[in-house]
Amino acid sequence: MSTATPQPAASPPAHDTRREIVIVSHSTLFYWWPVWALGFLLALITAFTGDRVALVPNNAELFPKANGSLTVEQTKGKEKTTRTVEVANQDVLVAPKAANEKAEGLSLSLTPVHVSRFKNLGVLFTLVLLIVIFITNVPLRGLWSVIVIIFLVALVIILGLLNILDEILHALSFLDIRISTGGYVVISTALFILWLVIFMLFDRQIYMVFTPGQLRVKLEIGDAETAYDTTGMTIQKQRSDLFRHWILGLGSGDLIVRTAGAQGHQFDMPNVLFLGRRVREIEDMLRSRQVVSG
Repeated sequence: MSTATPQPAASPPAHDTRREIVIVSHSTLFYWWPVWALGFLLALITAFTGDRVALVPNNAELFPKANGSLTVEQTKGKEKTTRTVEVANQDVLVAPKAANEKAEGLSLSLTPVHVSRFKNLGVLFTLVLLIVIFITNVPLRGLWSVIVIIFLVALVIILGLLNILDEILHALSFLDIRISTGGYVVISTALFILWLVIFMLFDRQIYMVFTPGQLRVKLEIGDAETAYDTTGMTIQKQRSDLFRHWILGLGSGDLIVRTAGAQGHQFDMPNVLFLGRRVREIEDMLRSRQVVSG
């Protein structure tokens, strides 16, 4: 009579302890990307479609659609040349005449600076800058975002019905803001370098690392990591700010993590990118650890 040797029961698959979910808290400077992106775009538009700037005295005179002959005297080194320029239905800009024959009049200067003739470009850049400053410094969460949108829409409708909106737009038409190509490039480049350094270097020094059964936290630059047990831990996603998190943050959000125990801790991680997907991944990790432990 043969007896079969009993086989050991199959053990559950080992959990992959190497899996990590890293949560990085970013500064509010991350939301400033529309400013430098728009600045580079307007710099290209101004460089290819802009006009050169001429510096003229305050009391210079413009003669539109002039006709006639002008005698022009030019000096190159020690040589002086005189030539006649025919003006046919052209605009002529004349500097003020000197007070007397010995005094020199105020001259005109043609610079290499390029500025767009469309004043709305500078107005657009200024408005975007002011809106980003407001959004990144005034949080409007949940219902407040909806209230602000309804208020703005209702305000525009009311002003339109009262025929006040046209007067306001006409008054704003006198607003003239012009920025040169160099101005756009300098502002956008400096802001982009700061944005890139902070986003890629400094922001990554403040983080949380979730692993099965453990949470490692580093809340200050240069500080050491602190480990916590994930048993009983709760994670909470704060209500989103429509303007900051969705319009500028592309789906970012603020995260709150609370540890369990008599000496529980609460950690606030603002401005986390793709927070919804990250929270689902953390919840799946915590549930899978409970199943394996059971």
